[in-house]
Amino acid sequence: QEIKKERKRQDDKFGADRDHHPFEWLPILGEEVGEVNKAALETYYNQADEAEYRKELIQVAAVAVSMIEGHDRNINKNSNNHEKRL
Repeated sequence: QEIKKERKRQDDKFGADRDHHPFEWLPILGEEVGEVNKAALETYYNQADEAEYRKELIQVAAVAVSMIEGHDRNINKNSNNHEKRL
């Protein structure tokens, strides 16, 4: 449920049908993973609130879901284009 809510927030902010190439998605995902790393270090070394760590994990999951959705759209689009050429 939280991941779906974050997906909606991201769609509202960036657009729902982002069909990035995998090489464009990787830095987006990497940036989110970096935020998880930072939150984990803050939690471990500074005894910061673990809520930030969890929030960042949800954002990573939401970006990963968006990547999968985009991949599936591209596969279906490419498959349809291939069928049209036949």
